Amino acid sequence: MSFVRVSSCIAGLALVLGLVASAAAQEHPAFMRVTGKTSQPVGHHELCSRMPVECNETTRDTTPMHLTVTRWNELIAVNDNVNTAIEPVTDLELYGREEYWNYPDEGKGDCEDFVLLKRRELMERGWPAGAVLITVVRQTNGEGHAVLTVRTDRGDLVLDNLEPKIKLWGETEYQFVKRQSDRNSGRWVSIDDDRPTLVGSIRR
Repeated sequence: MSFVRVSSCIAGLALVLGLVASAAAQEHPAFMRVTGKTSQPVGHHELCSRMPVECNETTRDTTPMHLTVTRWNELIAVNDNVNTAIEPVTDLELYGREEYWNYPDEGKGDCEDFVLLKRRELMERGWPAGAVLITVVRQTNGEGHAVLTVRTDRGDLVLDNLEPKIKLWGETEYQFVKRQSDRNSGRWVSIDDDRPTLVGSIRR
């Protein structure tokens, strides 16, 4: 690895640490607060019916992943590669129906498909299922969206096909609704997103 590459990785990790410090200063928690079980999205339920392994992943040790320079570099590479390689299209355009979650093997897909591919690629690199979680959010216009939450010891990071930069969840403008359980990929939990800046601006 070249000196330039190493410097870039270290600079990127320093940026994440800076975001964590910024979040703390602004009283934005670095980690999401999840509550009890909630309903599984219809699209994910149907995906699990077609691909049962998607709902059979369990994680005994739910300790957040230690974010090293190497791991940070993996996040950047996977996020950039998937965002660049996949053409965004709606399920209606691609499959003729709404909410059809699938891997974008044909090079096209919507937000859930981006998330599924990023999750799979990170797991192939050794990230545990409990650290890479499909997450449902609401955009400022009220529309639903899916992102990948990556649980690290530096905070919950967000990989998003609409945003090239990896951010702490609290630095985004989304309202976080629910995500996969960090213990069982077939279960979902609610997210208590009570950040003051969201009140009245996103919630309907």
